[in-house]
Amino acid sequence: MAVKIRLARHGAKKRPFYRIVAADSDSPRDGRFLEKLGTYNPLQDSDQVALNMDRVKYWIEQGATPTDTVKTILKREGVFAAAE
Repeated sequence: MAVKIRLARHGAKKRPFYRIVAADSDSPRDGRFLEKLGTYNPLQDSDQVALNMDRVKYWIEQGATPTDTVKTILKREGVFAAAE
């Protein structure tokens, strides 16, 4: 089972709101996930992000791979700064 850290879309039409989740790579985008790690709201002026840093680091240590978009968000939030 390959685990990915990715975005799950929620919110109304033309008003996206995303959950950052750890999910099996075979699961659908908005389907079953293993754990909710945070939220991302791109409609706010500062792209509002709320993360549970401990759990994000735990999943990365367990071998979960973030998608390109999530990797960009995590870099901006400083998750990879301590590791590099």
